[in-house]
Amino acid sequence: MARKTQKKSTKKTTNTGPGLFRRIRRRVLRLVAVVAGLGLLWILAYSILPVPTTPYMMAEAGRQSGSVDYQWTPIERISPALARSVVAAEDANFCTHWGFDLTAIRAAIDAGGQRGASTITQQVVKNSFLWHGRNWSRKALEALITPIVELTWSKRRILEVYLNVAEFDAGVFGAEAASRHYFGVGPEALTVQQAAQLAAVLPAPKDRDAGNPGPFVRRRAAQIVDGAATISRDGRASCFDH
Repeated sequence: MARKTQKKSTKKTTNTGPGLFRRIRRRVLRLVAVVAGLGLLWILAYSILPVPTTPYMMAEAGRQSGSVDYQWTPIERISPALARSVVAAEDANFCTHWGFDLTAIRAAIDAGGQRGASTITQQVVKNSFLWHGRNWSRKALEALITPIVELTWSKRRILEVYLNVAEFDAGVFGAEAASRHYFGVGPEALTVQQAAQLAAVLPAPKDRDAGNPGPFVRRRAAQIVDGAATISRDGRASCFDH
């Protein structure tokens, strides 16, 4: 009697369904974790290492078809007058906030958005890690990274990076390049007036001249001299002025 051969039924496995979505989700989460980890390492590295360049510097170098003027300088070799001047000009409550100045934000809202409210920490985050622009994706990343910088860097370090990566003229970045560009001296030799004039070109360095100041820069520099003296007296420079 002939034996009947039975064919085993084989089920085709498909790559669809809940199993596929779980695998995709795991891979996406791993990718997010890797990117977040690398980003954190980048932030931590800049808490101790000189910043070699920034995305904005690279963009400016490309725009100008050449290199930018930039040289990292430790804060110990930068005149304290410049440190006090930029804080007085850009973020007088720098030592007392945690990265966001709520008082300045409320004032900006009351003014209908006609005035800025970015702190020095936010500007460091934008200049060191991100791109310039007003789109919401950059603002969201800035809001995410700013508290991390405040938690992992000292205030003095935040200001040191700011003094090095801020733009003071087209393609002129940092206190070293700016001091020599405008006044022919190193940043350690800046006078109170020169420091105030440098701070007065922020945040519009391409439209203002610290070396040959117009009426606005002269008025603004006079205000900054007074403001720098004030924050030195009332203790609002205590987190970096030592």
